Amino acid sequence: MARKRATANVAPQTTAQQLGSLIKSARDIMRKDKGLSGDLDRLPMLTWIMFLKFLDDHERLADAGAKIAGKQYKSAIARPYRWRDWAAQKDGITGKELIAFVDQDEAVRPDGKRGAGLLAYLRDLESTNGDKRRDVVATVFQGVVNRMISGYLLRDVINLVDGIHFDSTDEIHTLGHLYESMLREMRDAAGDSGEFYTPRPVVKFMVAVTNPQLGETILDPACGTGGFLAESFNHLLKQCQTIQQRKTLHEKTIFGGEAKPLPYLLCQMNLLLHGLDSPNIAYGNSLATKITDIGYREQVDVILTNPPFGGEEEAGIKNNFPADMQTSETALLFLQLIMRRLKQPERNNGKPGRAAVVVPNGTLFGDGVCARIKAKLLTQYNLHTIVRLPNGVFVPYTPIPTNLLFFDRSGSTDAIWYYELPLPEGRKNYTKTKPIQFEEFAHCIEWYTAKKRKENDHAWRVSASDVLKYDDAGNLVSCNLDLKNPNSANALEHLPPQQLVADILKKEQRIIQIMEEIKAELGSSA
Repeated sequence: MARKRATANVAPQTTAQQLGSLIKSARDIMRKDKGLSGDLDRLPMLTWIMFLKFLDDHERLADAGAKIAGKQYKSAIARPYRWRDWAAQKDGITGKELIAFVDQDEAVRPDGKRGAGLLAYLRDLESTNGDKRRDVVATVFQGVVNRMISGYLLRDVINLVDGIHFDSTDEIHTLGHLYESMLREMRDAAGDSGEFYTPRPVVKFMVAVTNPQLGETILDPACGTGGFLAESFNHLLKQCQTIQQRKTLHEKTIFGGEAKPLPYLLCQMNLLLHGLDSPNIAYGNSLATKITDIGYREQVDVILTNPPFGGEEEAGIKNNFPADMQTSETALLFLQLIMRRLKQPERNNGKPGRAAVVVPNGTLFGDGVCARIKAKLLTQYNLHTIVRLPNGVFVPYTPIPTNLLFFDRSGSTDAIWYYELPLPEGRKNYTKTKPIQFEEFAHCIEWYTAKKRKENDHAWRVSASDVLKYDDAGNLVSCNLDLKNPNSANALEHLPPQQLVADILKKEQRIIQIMEEIKAELGSSA
């Protein structure tokens, strides 16, 4: 009697698991290629290959929709450079011919004719009739270089990527999550280089309380991979009810700037994955423009950003700022840029531009130029809220404590509200395996959006005049925003010795006063 084979009850793979396995296999293949030295090479390679597959799937859908509507659709990429023309056939062009077609300025194309190589063709694309897609593609590929040596391994990777179907909404959103995972791995491999990708819960919180509205312009001048812009797009998409509103959202709402080629490419891909057809992302250093040359046309309604901190800028960049505000500290230069690029209410129907910015602790207590920048922020802008984040929010990238500044251009600051976000009960800090969660912002969001804010164990209010310190001649001495929570149980541990002594004496005097009152009451009742 034949024995029945035992079968394991294995659950089918989810879309995320299938895509994860596919991408892992592609990266395993890349590890065999001697031209790629590590993850810092493999990730850009995989990204631009996936970008072309996504673009082709996206254009196939658009073409099908145009035909149904009785219209003609023009692809951003012409034959034989579309993915379907050279990459989709499993047994298509490979080996040395594939490498030559991808790398060389002129090569034999898959259609047998001589012409521009793939990357050379993509870099030279130019848009016509107001369609920006070709410009986006050309800019994306300006910094792209193929580092793979083996055309056979490259064909294997292409065949795997061809298995991703970007016409599936589930796969598009899943791939977005996978990209974040890949970015974390890349960051771990690269080590500390002064750039820190903002955790999604922090991004979601900042967008939620800033609450961009349809018709407003949103900017991230140091957008990295586009986290703030993608979240803002999702936030605004829910407000769209008409075709015209969608057109406004896609064409006149989301703006960014990024100086480094890999984050720039990933940002374009990220925004396309989220459904933004023509991302308006400038490739270059947002600090490269003289700040006094920034006028009303360059100003926006909302700025959401986490500018690089810990980095230093060259002399040419520093010279774009006023002499008494010049510094090599990148974060402080970006703070000035953000202030300048917010719309003035008198030129915007009375509506002031507003910003939410991630800054390191050093910005709060810094002196010198830093103090002068903060003084300008308090005297010419309304710094209404500072949210102090707990330890470890940016682990494993940096242990530096961080804060969220919320300000607008409605006038000078009267008072600053602080909110100290607590760690979950029993936790001393966040870790790589136990990061911050969006749900932990729930009480802060409720407090932030309340019609009338109240002090509590985590929130307190400070007068701007108490922060700004001047000498007898009216010169600025300091502007320290690094204030501890006075309502915290361990607040006394952080007070300066003089203030600690004064507080103890004040409490003792109050105790003596109470004892005298009790003694008087006892005497009167005798």
